[in-house]
Amino acid sequence: MAKEFVWGHNKRYNDFSTYFRSKFSERVQKVSVDAGFTCPNRDGTKARGGCTYCNNKTFKPTYTNLLNSVSKQVEDGVAFFSKKYESMKFIAYFQAYSNTYKSLEELKQLYEEALQHPKIIGLVISTRPDCIFPELLNYLEELQKKVYVMLEIGLESHLDKSLESVNRGHTFADSVWAIEETAKRGINNCAHLILGLPGENREDWLEQARVISKLPVNNLKLHQLQVHRKTVMEKQYAENPDYFHLFTVDEYVELVIDYLELLNPEIIVERFVTEAPEKLLVAPN
Repeated sequence: MAKEFVWGHNKRYNDFSTYFRSKFSERVQKVSVDAGFTCPNRDGTKARGGCTYCNNKTFKPTYTNLLNSVSKQVEDGVAFFSKKYESMKFIAYFQAYSNTYKSLEELKQLYEEALQHPKIIGLVISTRPDCIFPELLNYLEELQKKVYVMLEIGLESHLDKSLESVNRGHTFADSVWAIEETAKRGINNCAHLILGLPGENREDWLEQARVISKLPVNNLKLHQLQVHRKTVMEKQYAENPDYFHLFTVDEYVELVIDYLELLNPEIIVERFVTEAPEKLLVAPN
């Protein structure tokens, strides 16, 4: 029988803000870093063009600038948020593209450069399951003894047919391996999943909740499918809009409620939705 959770704020799921407040003694904020990574399905290693839905500009903060070093981006991000809370601590969020897609020595240099800032107390590293390798995991296992470390892993779907259709370049077996290997080493992980990929239906999304619940997932990021400008998916949507199921607000709310009722209540839910800048958003509004 599933454990019943009772939260002081009356939320009926394991929410991220409560988890973060319980883990750290002070207010903590992520600051994004763009360290110039790419992806194996962009540079030709596995494919070119990237995922059909991907436009990194939809979530990249203005203070991240490739012309600036990691140190400078961290400094700018800390300054941006410190205006509100002087005593705040920060986690460097390596966000754009696949942030483990370099040699181990290069990765160490980038991560440890970010950790040099006195207010940085940890790292969140966004990546793909097929860009994680044992030597990196061994390094992060040691690093997390000193600072907070999380690997945010883009699973996107539990269905291989969907992963293939959006040009992910990896399988769900790769995702399972990545989640299990981080868990074995005690490294915090976060599974990133999209609800609404073309060709999937409501039963698929609810089954996804059951599948993810069987894995040693710590945190979960959900969001609805959005069609962004300057992506392959924008062209596909223009040519065949009937192939896409874009949620109404009420429909998506009901789906998320049903999804959560099936989800392992130990999993910490970081978010349910995403929002892109209006100028980059095609649909839904």
